[in-house]
Formats: sequence, C-alpha cells, structure tokens
Amino acid sequence: MARHVEDSVEAVAKLHREHYGSATGLQRSIDKVTERLGRPATPLVVMAVVIGWATYASLRGGGGVDQPAFAWLELAATVAAFLVSILILVTQRREDQLADRRAQLTLELALLADRKSAKIIQLLEELRRDQPDVTDRVDTESDDMSKPTDPEAVAASIADKSGDERS
Repeated sequence: MARHVEDSVEAVAKLHREHYGSATGLQRSIDKVTERLGRPATPLVVMAVVIGWATYASLRGGGGVDQPAFAWLELAATVAAFLVSILILVTQRREDQLADRRAQLTLELALLADRKSAKIIQLLEELRRDQPDVTDRVDTESDDMSKPTDPEAVAASIADKSGDERS
C-alpha cells in the first residue's frame, strides 16, 4: 500500500482506539454483554429456556397456566426485556458518539480539501496569467472556484431551502 493510504488507515484506527480506550470499565462490560446478546444463538437459547421452563411448570403444576411458575416466567421475561432495551440504548449512544466523531472528521477534511482545491485553482490562474505565451482572458468560473466555500453561507442556504420545503 502507498504510504498516504497507510497513514489514512492508521488515522482511522487511532480514532477507534481512542474511542474504545476512553470507555470506562462499566461501559466495556456493557459492550461485552450487548455483544454476547447480539449473537445469533441467543434467541435460540432464550427460546429453549422459556420452553423448558413452561414445560416443567405445566408438568409440575398439572397443566394450568395460572401457576406461580408462569407468573415468575412473565416477570423474568419483562425484566429481561427491560434490561436488554437499556443495554441497547447505552451501546447505541456510545456508537453514536463514534459516528459523530467520524462525521466531524469527514466534514473537517472536506472543508480542508475545498480550501486546498481553491488554492490550487488560484495558483493555476496566476500561472496562466503570468505565462507570456498564453493569451490572457477572463474566466469567471475559475475566479469563483478559486475562492473557498463559506460553510456558514452553505448552512444558511440549506436552512432556507429546508424551510421552503416545509411550508
């Protein structure tokens, strides 16, 4: 691989290492539990436990679903669902933080690339004007492109257009 590609890959890997390295012990534990619960075998194990519990309770209790074992099964399922939903929310929040950091990095790199491109166009235009064997002409498109994009103006334009579509 080319050196600049390796540098880019390493920068992204560093971003991920910093993100996961900054996690607290509790967060790492929650991530491990969520990862284990997210495996394909988990629903099968849960179904086997529920079926086993229900079968045992119905055989032991004479087949009635009004037995205390079924109430305990319902309570256990409710608590488990509540805990799983909290685990998912906590894990998703943490992953959203990483996604936000990546989006911020992408935006900053896009703005930097825009500024670099504008500078290159500006230098090429200066070179074209300075060359004696090239006829000098006015190129308004190049003049416009030689100026970096104003992010605030673009954001305001997007907000204006979004407001027009909602009306």
